[in-house]
Amino acid sequence: MQIHRQPLNDTERATYEWQMWVPGVGEEGQEKLKGATVMISRLGGLGGVVAYELAAAGVGRFILAHGGNVKLSDLNRQLLMTYDWVGKPRIDSVARRLRELNPFAEIVAVPEQVHEGNAADLVGQADLVIDCAPLFSERFAMNREAVRQDKPLIECAMYELEAQITTIIPGQTPCLNCLYPEDPPAWQREFPVFGAVSGTVGCLAAMEAIKLITGIGTPLAGTLLVMDLREMRFHKVAIARNPACPVCGD
Repeated sequence: MQIHRQPLNDTERATYEWQMWVPGVGEEGQEKLKGATVMISRLGGLGGVVAYELAAAGVGRFILAHGGNVKLSDLNRQLLMTYDWVGKPRIDSVARRLRELNPFAEIVAVPEQVHEGNAADLVGQADLVIDCAPLFSERFAMNREAVRQDKPLIECAMYELEAQITTIIPGQTPCLNCLYPEDPPAWQREFPVFGAVSGTVGCLAAMEAIKLITGIGTPLAGTLLVMDLREMRFHKVAIARNPACPVCGD
């Protein structure tokens, strides 16, 4: 992944001073964060936390896709939504809150969900894709385009008090279709959720993105991190490419 570094202004140097002290980051790493474009699908309990943490970290440009209006049932977990925005477009609340946090970031707000018709264009605008969509139709569309366009994809999901995350590097790791050859028939749009669970995996996804952009640390490539927050159990599972996968196979 080639990131074109963008120079920092004095305000940004002061804002990000402490994280530039992290070994391996420095001003060069911060310039990479500013030069990166990250696409995030769905800005709810999971994607909203990812976007907020990356905006706080200084990512310079976002492609954000989320349709629909804010509902009361969103507010237990969707931290970029507020009571005064109920009945109004979610994506407008997302853009407003992120610009309050990071006025230097460019926000491309797309008021619709990812689908087969727009996935190629949205993925094509980004250096890195983060999948926070609840429906496999959206997830499969992004996965296909990320593999086709050779874009890293951070795949994360949660259900009740469980969560999982992996990083897909086209040509090196399994893709989503390797893990789920078909749309799971029992999967539903609405499910039990605490905001603290989606926030936990959201922060991990943001950290994966920071590692990929700056080059620090070891991403979860070829590894699925599985979390059971009811029992506070965490374990890693090695995953392998399916040579017959119709998306990334040989």
